[in-house]
Amino acid sequence: MAVKDAGVRIRVEKGLHDQFLEICRRQDKPAAQVLRQFMRQYVAEHGDGAESPLPGTKTPTTAKGSKS
Repeated sequence: MAVKDAGVRIRVEKGLHDQFLEICRRQDKPAAQVLRQFMRQYVAEHGDGAESPLPGTKTPTTAKGSKS
């Protein structure tokens, strides 16, 4: 597993924050895990291709097996 050595602090509306945490709780997933997953997917979809995949992660195309 990759070392997590950077933090992100964001400000969001209280209602959005509360809804997000409640959904994460219902899915039994830590909010940080959900945000990291979103960030990896966003970089994979919108990056310029120069980024190398993070160790232990799969890009959406690799996960689907559509890339040769």
